[in-house]
Amino acid sequence: MTHRGSRVLHVGSLTRVEGEGALRLGVRDGTVTEARLEIYEPPRFFEALLRGRSYTEPPDITARVCGICPVAYQMSACAAIEDACGVRVPAAIRDLRRLLYCGEWIESQALHIHLLHAPDFLGSAGAIELARTHRAEVERGLRLKKAGNALMELLGGRAVHPVNVRLGGFHRTPSRGELRSLSQALKVALDDAWQTVRWVSGFDFPEARIDADLLALAAPGTYAIESGTPTVLRPDGTRHSFPVRDFTRRVTETQVPHSTALHSALDGRTHLTGSLARFAIGGAQLSPVAREAAVEAGLGDPRAGAVCRNPFRSILVRAVETVYAVTEAQRLIDAYEPPERPYIEVPPVAGVGHGATEAPRGVLYHRYELTADGTVAGAVLVPPTAQNQGAIEADLRRLAQQALSEGDLADAELTHLCERAIRNHDPCISCSTHFLDLTVVRTQGPNPGGSDV
Repeated sequence: MTHRGSRVLHVGSLTRVEGEGALRLGVRDGTVTEARLEIYEPPRFFEALLRGRSYTEPPDITARVCGICPVAYQMSACAAIEDACGVRVPAAIRDLRRLLYCGEWIESQALHIHLLHAPDFLGSAGAIELARTHRAEVERGLRLKKAGNALMELLGGRAVHPVNVRLGGFHRTPSRGELRSLSQALKVALDDAWQTVRWVSGFDFPEARIDADLLALAAPGTYAIESGTPTVLRPDGTRHSFPVRDFTRRVTETQVPHSTALHSALDGRTHLTGSLARFAIGGAQLSPVAREAAVEAGLGDPRAGAVCRNPFRSILVRAVETVYAVTEAQRLIDAYEPPERPYIEVPPVAGVGHGATEAPRGVLYHRYELTADGTVAGAVLVPPTAQNQGAIEADLRRLAQQALSEGDLADAELTHLCERAIRNHDPCISCSTHFLDLTVVRTQGPNPGGSDV
C-alpha cells in the first residue's frame, strides 16, 4: 500500500526499551494523522503504596520502580524527605551519593548505547546479533557496565535495588582502601568510554531536530547529577530557572486515553528532559576531558554554546556523559575522606518536601507530605519518561511526515524509522506508568485512522 492511501501501522510490542509499550501511526493521503506511543504496561501503585508508610521507607520502596535506575529514585526520595525535615547532609555524604549516582550513570548509559541503541545504526535486530558482528564493542560495553555496577555494589550493597542507602546518608560507608580498589577498573573504563565516543561518532545520523523546550537541573560549578535547580532552555535560546518546590506548578500532568502513563507539559508547552537537555543547559560545566570528548564526537564545545537538538545524536551525548561519569567518579575517589558517621539523624517534621535529581533519562522529581510523626500523607513522583512522551510523539509525527514527503516508504521501513525515533529517547516505560482513572469515549461512524477511541 502506498502512502497516498490510508493506512495504520501498529507495532504491538516495542523492542529494546525498558518496559512494555506499543506504537500506532496513522497516515491518510500522505499526511500523518496520528502518532501514539501506547503504554499498556500495567499501572504502578507506588504513590498510593507510599501513603501511610514511615518517612524512612520511600528510598527503599521507590528503588523498586526501576531495576535500571534505582539510585535515581533513592536519591530523589532522600532529597525530598530531608527537605521536608529541614536537614542537609554533610559534604562528605553528598559526595558519596554523587559517586553512587556516577555508578548508575555509567552502567545505564553503557547499557543503552551498546545493547539498545547501537543496533539501530548498524543494521542489527538486537544485541545478540550485534555481538556476532561487533563482538569487541559489545564486550567493551559490558565492561563499562560492570565498572558502574562495581561502584553501586560497594556503595549501595548491590547493583540492583541497592540496600545501603538511608535517610541522612548510608548504613555503612566504605574505607579509603575499598574505594581506591576500584581505581584500576575506572582507568580501564575511561579508555573504554573514550573508545565508545570514537565508535559512535562514526555512525550515520539522519537529519532531525526537536524544537521542544529543554529541561534539566543546573548547578554552579558542576554538571548536575544528584542536585540542582530546574532550568529551561527554549528554542529561541532564552533560559530561566525555577525552584524545585515549584516543579508541579510548572510541570503539569494529564491523562491520555491510549496510555497508562501520564503526559506532561512545562508551562503548557511540550518539553524534553534527558541527555540532550543536560548537555545544552549544563554542558559548559563538564570536566575538561568530557568537553574534549564532546568536541571529538562532533558535538562542538559546550563552553562556546554548543547545543544538540538532533535526537538521533543523543547516543553521542550519552557517550560523552559516560566519559564524564567515569572521570567524576575517579575525582571523588581520589578526594575521599570518610565521614565521621555514615549518616546523620533526620527527625520527622510535619511538612512538605521536594527533591529532584538527574536520572540517566532526565529530571526525576519527588514530593512528599509528612505528618508530625513521620507518616507519609501524600507522595508525587514525576519520572522523566512521563515528561518526554509528548515530545516523543511530536518527534514521531515530524519524522514520519518528513520521510513520507521525501518519498514513498513501505510499511516495514516506516515502522523501523518510528521505532528508532522512540529508542533515541531511551524511554523507561515502567517508570512512567501510573494508576489512572481511564475514560474511554467511543463514537459511531467511519474513522479513517481505524480507531474508535
